[in-house]
Amino acid sequence: MSSGIEPAFAAGTRAASAAAPDDALAYAMRWHAGGDAVALATVTETWGSAPCPVGSMMAVSGSGRIEGSVSGGCVEAAVVQAAQDAIADGAPRRLSFAVSDGSAWSVGLACGGTIKVFVEALQLA
Repeated sequence: MSSGIEPAFAAGTRAASAAAPDDALAYAMRWHAGGDAVALATVTETWGSAPCPVGSMMAVSGSGRIEGSVSGGCVEAAVVQAAQDAIADGAPRRLSFAVSDGSAWSVGLACGGTIKVFVEALQLA
């Protein structure tokens, strides 16, 4: 299945285009147990139109694997980049994406709206 991610992330593998939060977390735990660094992105707030509800998650591994979804289009590509950055430096990120109705489709939001996403590297003892 195609990832729908911009070309910079095309090399990453995606197990499914949209997964329940528990599925994304299960993949993250499995990848981490296998020795791969992992970051989790979670939709924390939406306003207006949003492809994924609050609580939706995406797991991103240091080796480029992706599971789950938080939006789509350019928004998801930006979240993947933020996840890679969080893996690299350990700092969490709070992301906000707001789009007017006129440009919504081009960036992956169905018809305008705002989504907020929290991204953090998975840290297990």
